[in-house]
Amino acid sequence: MSDTELYYPKELSWLSFNERVLQEAADKNNPIVERIRFLGIYSNNLDEYFRVRVADVKRLIIIHMNEGNIDAAEQMKLLMERIQDKVKSMTGEFDRIFEDVVKGLARYNIHLLDSKDVTPYQSEWLRDYFQNKILRHIAPILLHKKVDLVSRLNGESTYLYVAIYKKDVATKYATIEVPSEAISRFVVIPPEKSRKKKHIIILDDIIKLCLEQIFRGFVAFDKLEAFSFKMTRDAEYHINDEIDESFVDKMSESVKQRLNSEPVRVSYDADMPIEMVKNLRKRLKISSLDSLTAGGHYRNFKDFIGFPNVGRAYLESPLLPAISRKIFAEHDTIFDAIKAKDVLLYYPYHRFLHFTEFVRQAAFDPKVRHIRLNIYRVASKSRIISSLIDAVDNGKTVTVVVELRARFDEANNIEWSKRMTEAGIRVVLGSPSFKIHSKLCVVSREERGELIHYAHFGTGNFNEKTAKIYTDFSLFTRNQELAEEAIQVFDLIQQPYRRTKFQHLQVSPLNSRTKIQALVRQEIQNANSGLPSGITLKVNNLVDKELIDDLYRASQSGVKVKAIVRGMCSLRPGIKGLSENITIISVVDRFLEHPRVMVFENADKKRVFISSADWMTRNMDNRIEVGCPVYDEDLQQQIVDILNIQFKDTIKARVIDKDQQNKYVRRGNRRKLRSQIETYNYLKAKDH
Repeated sequence: MSDTELYYPKELSWLSFNERVLQEAADKNNPIVERIRFLGIYSNNLDEYFRVRVADVKRLIIIHMNEGNIDAAEQMKLLMERIQDKVKSMTGEFDRIFEDVVKGLARYNIHLLDSKDVTPYQSEWLRDYFQNKILRHIAPILLHKKVDLVSRLNGESTYLYVAIYKKDVATKYATIEVPSEAISRFVVIPPEKSRKKKHIIILDDIIKLCLEQIFRGFVAFDKLEAFSFKMTRDAEYHINDEIDESFVDKMSESVKQRLNSEPVRVSYDADMPIEMVKNLRKRLKISSLDSLTAGGHYRNFKDFIGFPNVGRAYLESPLLPAISRKIFAEHDTIFDAIKAKDVLLYYPYHRFLHFTEFVRQAAFDPKVRHIRLNIYRVASKSRIISSLIDAVDNGKTVTVVVELRARFDEANNIEWSKRMTEAGIRVVLGSPSFKIHSKLCVVSREERGELIHYAHFGTGNFNEKTAKIYTDFSLFTRNQELAEEAIQVFDLIQQPYRRTKFQHLQVSPLNSRTKIQALVRQEIQNANSGLPSGITLKVNNLVDKELIDDLYRASQSGVKVKAIVRGMCSLRPGIKGLSENITIISVVDRFLEHPRVMVFENADKKRVFISSADWMTRNMDNRIEVGCPVYDEDLQQQIVDILNIQFKDTIKARVIDKDQQNKYVRRGNRRKLRSQIETYNYLKAKDH
C-alpha cells in the first residue's frame, strides 16, 4: 500500500479536528452563547494552524524547489491546494453558522448590531463613547510607497483597510488597528427604551461608524470606506548561534523576529471591493503559496471566545463546581495524604488548588529541603511561582526548569525566568537540543533523618487558567523508585550527555519509543498465544508512522485497539487486512480533552500509564517527555472507568474512520450519554 493509503495526511487531519469544533458551534443543543464561543475557538485554532502547520508546508515547498526536488515540491503544492480548498469550504460553513447564531441570539433579545443598524440614539451614544474611550488608541497608518505594510502589521490584531476617496484624485489607503487589547471587543449599548432588549456592537463597527472623526482635518476626502482584514504570520523562529549571547537573549530576539516573519494567510471581508482587494494583496506581497480568504465582516474571531452573556444564565453551560478530594481533607497535610495512598486528580473536575496547595505547603514546611519543578506553560499570574519564591525566602533550595521555546508562550516564560532568578531560584533554561515538555514536580522532605521524595507526574501544564478548561491527569506518589527516577530526569536535563537508565519511567528521547513498542509487541505475543490482549489509548495526536505501523501489526494479530484521539490522526482504522481491529473516536465538548493515557491488557494484569507525550515523532525523539506507570490498582481502575465512559459517549463522540468524515457515533438503542458530564458525576460520587 502507498503512504497515502496507509496514513491520512496530518495537516488535513488537523482540519478535520477543527471541523469537529465547528460542529459544536452548529449544534443547536448547545446553549446559544456557547455556540458563538465555539466559533471563537475554531477561529483561534485556525489562526494557529496557519501560523504553524501551513507555514511548514509553505517552507517545505520553497526548500524542495531550491534543492531542485520538483516531485517533492509538487506533492507539497497539491497538499497546499487541498488545505486551501478545505479551509474555503469550512469558511463558508463558518459564515453560515455565525448568521444562524446571530438570529438565535436575537430570539433571546440579544441583538448584535453593525454600524449600519444603529438608531439615532445609539449613534449619538457610540460617537460619544468613541471620542472618550476609543479615539486615544487609534493611530492610522497612511499608506504610500515607502511604507512596508508587512513589517508594520501585528499578526495578532484585526485591522481595517480604509479607502479614502476624493474626486479627481487617485484613491488613497490607510490601515487602522482595532485596539482590542486596550478595549473590550464587545460594547453593550445602554437601553433607549426597553431594558428587555440587549444591544451589543463590535469594536470594529464603532470605528467604522466614526471614521470621519479620525480623518477629518488631516486628510481631504469625499467618502471613506473600511473593511476588516487580518494577516497571519509564519510562527517559526530561528536561534542564531553567536556564543556570546545568553540563551534568554537569543530567545528574546527570536520572539521579536516573529513580528517580521512572512505572511501565510490574509483573510478579509468578502464585501471589500475588488480594487481594494488588489491593492491590499499588492501591499502585503501575497504569493501564490499564501492563502487569501474572503469571509464575513469580522476577523480575529478568537475574541468571541470571551463573548459576554448579557441574557439569562441558561444561555451558557452551567458551571460544574470543581470537586475537592476527600483524602486531602482527612489529613493534616498534603504530604500525610500522599504518604497514606497515591492520589490521582483529573482536572478540571478536581480542584487544581490541590496542586497549588502542594507547592504552597512545601514552601514553608520546615521538613522540606528541595523543590524541583519544570515549566512549559504557566499562567501570567502564577500562584505556583509565588510559592516557589516564598520557598527561597524560607531557606529551601528551589530548582525550576523553564522551557523557553513553548510556542506562543516564549515571552511569558522569559519574563518568569528573569523574575525567578532575581528571587534566588536556581533556574535551568532547558536544553538547546530538546524541548522540555514533561510535567514533573518533586518535593524532598527530611523525615526521621532520611530524605523522602514526593513526586507529581502529569499530562498537563502547571497552569491555573488552562486547568479550568483542559482535562488532565495528575498523579501524586511517595513511591521512592518513581520519585528518584523523576529526579534523574531533572539531572538529565542539566547533564544531557550523562548516561541514565530508567526502569519505570518512559523518558523521551531515551526510551519512550522502545518501551511503548515492547508493550505493543507483548500484546501481539499474548494474542498469538491465546491470552487476553488489548490496547487502549488516549492522546491528542497520533501521527508517528513507526508507532502506527506497530498498531497495524497488532491489529493484524487480532489485538483489539481502541483509541480516543482529540486532534490529528494519521492512522486509518477499519481497513480490511490492515486495521479492522482498530476503533478510534474523538470527543469534542465544553472541556478540551488533553490527557495522554495508555492501557495494555497484559494477559489480565493491566499496565496503565499517564504521559506528557503524544504519539508524534517530535514527542518520541526530539523532546524530553515523561510517561509514568500507575501502580495503584484502584487508580488504574479509575482511569479505565473514565476511558470506558468516553467510549460510551453517544452525544459528543465522533467516529474517526479512514476518511475522517466526522460522523457522530451512532446511538442505536443506547441511552444518551455525554461523557464529560458522566465523568463529573462518577468522580463526584467517588468523594461522597
